[in-house]
Amino acid sequence: MAMITTPHINAEENAFGKTVLMPGDPLRSKFIAENFLQDARLVNNVRGIQGYTGTYKGTKISVMASGMGMPTIGIYSYELFNIFGVDNIMRIGSTGSINPDVKVRDIVIGMGACTNSNYGSQFGLAGTFAPIASYPLMKEAIAQSETLGARYHVGNILSSDTFYSDNKTANEGWQKMGVLCIEMEAAALYMNAARAGKNALAILTVSDSLVTGEETTAEERQNSFTQMMEIALNTAVALEK
Repeated sequence: MAMITTPHINAEENAFGKTVLMPGDPLRSKFIAENFLQDARLVNNVRGIQGYTGTYKGTKISVMASGMGMPTIGIYSYELFNIFGVDNIMRIGSTGSINPDVKVRDIVIGMGACTNSNYGSQFGLAGTFAPIASYPLMKEAIAQSETLGARYHVGNILSSDTFYSDNKTANEGWQKMGVLCIEMEAAALYMNAARAGKNALAILTVSDSLVTGEETTAEERQNSFTQMMEIALNTAVALEK
């Protein structure tokens, strides 16, 4: 079978399923492949990013890390959508709550993704683009969250370019506008999906609260966010029906 090679992905034609789950951490990608997928095989490991394809409940699904930040998920999602024939990408990752009602280990489904990034300027729009999730994915993820009895929230999230911000009061503006949490990738993923005519969704687990100071360990973030993974996997299966 023919190989398709880019600077970031080296995989066989049709190596990826129509749906790809994208955690930020390559170790989380490996964990999902080993613990949830049947007959999982490594299909890409350029730069150690670890992409796997296997089946879940009989459906071909892939999981590949995105790395941290909008530039990296921008690269990988672009190539998967436009070169490798992927139709749906679900970001599954951690997030920091900035809302007192959004607790550690809660699920957040990103209906929209605000951003302080300049990523959208490349599209040359005569205004400001509003990055939003694809409704069919979001609707199904909500249904799967209900089925699993998850404590979840649906709303606006912030995709930030800065983890260590010099502006110590920056979160206050987003809080007063009802933004639920902060992460670093979803807005670029949503914009790439819109441009490619494909589908994207961010399903996030709250790893820490910037309101209360509560947080989880790195090991917990890597291994214990199984409810988020199950929601994404079951959503992927439902999309194929």
